[in-house]
Amino acid sequence: MPPVSNIAPIQIPDLTVPAAAESSGDNFSSILKNTISTLQSTQSDADAAIQKFLTGENDDLHTTVLATQRAEMAFDLGLQVRNKVVSAYQEVMKMQL
Repeated sequence: MPPVSNIAPIQIPDLTVPAAAESSGDNFSSILKNTISTLQSTQSDADAAIQKFLTGENDDLHTTVLATQRAEMAFDLGLQVRNKVVSAYQEVMKMQL
């Protein structure tokens, strides 16, 4: 059985809003763009890990599974955040002026 290599910690994007940028309208869009690019890079890392495993470049099944699980969890988190944002937007739209 091959030795287990060190597993890299999960990188969670920093979504905190800087105090100086709170009033900026571009801040939400930049956070959204950064988060989407992070999700895309996580998915591409998982795709690369799968490809390396299938071609035989990487024999560690556990790293491939961890990469795919990371991508799945990141996507699920992004989906839940999107659902909450849409729900909040719908609530705001229901308000009477």
